[in-house]
Amino acid sequence: MAAELKIDFVSDVSCPWCAIGLASLEQAIERLGDEVSVQIHFQPFELNPQMPAEGRDTVQYLVEKYGRTPEQVRHSSEAIRARGKEVGFVFGARERVYNTFDAHRLLHWAGLEGRQRALKHALLAAYFTDGKDVSAHDVLVELASQVGLDAQQAREVLSSGTYTAEVREREQFYQKLGIDSVPAIIINEAHLLQGGQPVEVFEQALRQIAGTGE
Repeated sequence: MAAELKIDFVSDVSCPWCAIGLASLEQAIERLGDEVSVQIHFQPFELNPQMPAEGRDTVQYLVEKYGRTPEQVRHSSEAIRARGKEVGFVFGARERVYNTFDAHRLLHWAGLEGRQRALKHALLAAYFTDGKDVSAHDVLVELASQVGLDAQQAREVLSSGTYTAEVREREQFYQKLGIDSVPAIIINEAHLLQGGQPVEVFEQALRQIAGTGE
């Protein structure tokens, strides 16, 4: 009988290591095959909660936030791009950082509709690969439609502020647990894995938690 794993993947749409971590985790899950039955729930975390609607220049923002030089930021971006390539995620040109709160509201709704994982993938690709503004409602509605969600309902969710309280509650819940960096992967509400780990690291951890052995 397959071991059941409930995975809460705490992350932000604007976190490159979350994109890498998700791709790596999913490949690890594939390696376990029928040994495990996995449910992934995407939980909200905002790296840049005060980001204005128009966003900010990516390099300038990272220079200010982390106290780095533009050259250091570019070097880090190259390293991230290389790690993404290892797990099949493509990082393209990304000129601006955007507010992601509405994206998290839409993800919450997508979870209720059974399309959360598909929308998460679409959001990460739109932001990191295509450089789209994932705070723009038109972009979010388009992405929702692409993954099989009703476009009109998506627009109503975004324009009405629906699920604001629910997303805030989830954010505060994980902050109170001490989660201050992402991705944070919580398995069966008891085991914490952090960061964009290699596939082998995730695979070994999942095997240990599931008790499947080698």
